Amino acid sequence: MTYTIQASDIELLRKAGVSEDDIKHSIKVAEKALEIAGRMDAKLDIELVGRGALFHDLGKAQTHDIEHGKIGAEMGKKLGLSDPITNIMEKHIRGGLTEAEAVELGLPVKDYTLGRLEERIIIYADRLVDIITDGIVKISSEAEAEDRFEEILKTYPKYGKNEITLKRYLGYDREIKGLIKK
Repeated sequence: MTYTIQASDIELLRKAGVSEDDIKHSIKVAEKALEIAGRMDAKLDIELVGRGALFHDLGKAQTHDIEHGKIGAEMGKKLGLSDPITNIMEKHIRGGLTEAEAVELGLPVKDYTLGRLEERIIIYADRLVDIITDGIVKISSEAEAEDRFEEILKTYPKYGKNEITLKRYLGYDREIKGLIKK
């Protein structure tokens, strides 16, 4: 199955009030997530990968704070987005928080861990796009960002956040690379 990012979905982001910079980021995340998914030897819901990645930051229409995931999920439900997509929006903060982390960050107490491979691909793509576009790390290609993912996250706290989040992201990196067709 193939999936193409829909102009109507991009327009939905605009109408919701998402900034053009955040829309560009979301498009890049969707493109990267779809590209990664296309290289994987796994059965995936490709539309969920594309749309989930595109809408993951919908809540940034209202805030760029930590609760943008929760707010985005609420907005997505009002827009009629499916539960799997709104789940991605809600759970993508720091790659899927545990209940204890949610308490620490002042978010509603629940388990935000990422149960679906599609969710983990999107989070991985989100982190890669940040590395590729931020200009903080000197890289010559997207492939180099993937190859150096672990080193970059361990070296630059902005990307790894804290020890728990870093461990989670590195686990996604290993899982996804292990499923990429050779």
